[in-house]
Amino acid sequence: MRYKYRPVRFYVTAIGLTWACWLFAILFDKGISCAMGMLGGLLAPSAVAVYTVFSSKDTDLINDFKRKIFGFYKLKPLNLALAVAAFMTIVLASILLSTFFGQSLDQLAFTEDFSFSGAGIGSAFLTILLASVIEEIGWRGYGEDSIAQYCSWFKESIIFGFVWALWHLPLFWIPGTYHYGLRTMGIGFMLNFFASCMPMGFLTTWVYVKNGRSMLANMIFHLFINFMQERIAMTPETKCVETIVVTVVAIIIVATNRDMFFEKRHVGKLPLEGESIEECKHESISLL
Repeated sequence: MRYKYRPVRFYVTAIGLTWACWLFAILFDKGISCAMGMLGGLLAPSAVAVYTVFSSKDTDLINDFKRKIFGFYKLKPLNLALAVAAFMTIVLASILLSTFFGQSLDQLAFTEDFSFSGAGIGSAFLTILLASVIEEIGWRGYGEDSIAQYCSWFKESIIFGFVWALWHLPLFWIPGTYHYGLRTMGIGFMLNFFASCMPMGFLTTWVYVKNGRSMLANMIFHLFINFMQERIAMTPETKCVETIVVTVVAIIIVATNRDMFFEKRHVGKLPLEGESIEECKHESISLL
């Protein structure tokens, strides 16, 4: 029998631990206490994923986890390069479109520094590096598959996009974070961040599945996105335009990858150790 994924238990535990740690950081918003709370919240999803996988004692699940993070052979460079090029196009198109709303082409440049301090974890670059690597161990190590075991990748992307946005919520009240800066600029910019998570969920799923469910591919893509969002001199207003552009690109990606997003051959077949999605046959399974 295949391992039985528990998505509700995973996400409730991961979000609960993250929020508890970040609440601690909010209450003690300076020094080592804040840094510990921030780091603890960031680590929570990956810690829950690693514990869930290795405590299961399920050989297929454990081997699948190891393959996803260490399986360099699963990476498809052309697919990853296409994803990077797609996001570069998104940024460029957003800046060009923003000029119709009074924004400047001076945004086509690198910023001198990051827009946030790192909230005590370390430098801003170290923060986005840790976020890119550590988050993916949780989301791609267990979280995404735990949903996709019961539905298409299209439905999974919607669910994950919503949960991923919710996971970030406490960051808006922690000084020194990127999200805190958005809150100080107005609720509209906060809402734009939440709105952007849904289409980005489709992009990350696309990268994940197209690269043979590679955790490493998503780490690279996540880091590239974070770096571009911080070091390209886009204004907050342009990032609102960017959400629209990302949504359009997500629609195009879904339309041109309909089989990937809507097939159900993988349902009930995860983990896919030793077999590909294309080899799976549809099998109905209920979420208990």
